[in-house]
This record gives sequence, structure tokens and C-alpha cells, in this order.
Amino acid sequence: MPCLAALLALITPRLLIVILWFFTTWFAGIFDSILWPILGFVFLPTTLLWYSAVHNWFGGAWTLVPIVGMVLAVLIDLGPATSRREAYV
Repeated sequence: MPCLAALLALITPRLLIVILWFFTTWFAGIFDSILWPILGFVFLPTTLLWYSAVHNWFGGAWTLVPIVGMVLAVLIDLGPATSRREAYV
């Protein structure tokens, strides 16, 4: 099941966020306000998932592995957007 969730997170992260939000307590207690999850859902969904994974799996400790994962998540979120812009120029 975790492998299926990881595959779903890379293919359709927004769908996984909606599933986690409605059917689990994955995001409970991580964010102070509802604004940050909404902005993450709209603009950086993979980064939102990784940030919540760091809090759930690593206890919120930002060591080497979580930082490398965050950099990769940001690159995944921003990567397709830059290639689409270059294709139409």
C-alpha cells in the first residue's frame, strides 16, 4: 500500500492530498492555519506532501534526507511549469 501511495503522489499529488485530507489524519496538527495547505495544494502539491511526510515520518527533524527530499519535491513541482513555458515561446 505505501508503494501505491508513493506512485499516486508522483502521478497525481493533488488527488492524493484530497484522499489523505478526507480519509486520514495525515495533516492534523502540522499547519497553524488552513492557508498553507490550500496554497500548497494549488501551487506546490508534491512539496506539501513531502513537508507533511517529514513531520509524520521524521518527527519534524530537518536532517540531510528530509532536506534533499524537499529540494527534489520543489524541483518536481517547478520542473514541468518551466518546460511548458519554453515550449510556447
